[in-house]
Amino acid sequence: MIPKTFNEDPNLGVITTASVLAGRPILMVSHDEDDGGWQFLCGSTDDPADGRIVHLQHILSIDPSLGDIADLPIGWVALRQAPSGPWVREPQ
Repeated sequence: MIPKTFNEDPNLGVITTASVLAGRPILMVSHDEDDGGWQFLCGSTDDPADGRIVHLQHILSIDPSLGDIADLPIGWVALRQAPSGPWVREPQ
């Protein structure tokens, strides 16, 4: 279930990687300025061939703690060193 802090449709398509879907932790989240889209990344690849589009609800089922950055402004990125670490937010 989507935390109430996310205002997006649970079926919104978001970008992730095959590595995240295989179990790598999400350590970077981008709320893109150009289109308002979301990216949930592990930092292990930047190869476009590894990119995947999934529903927001799927990403949140993988890591419910992402609700902590649901209010990330458009044009910002959130980074953390480990899945249990604090998010550091900054403009892109």
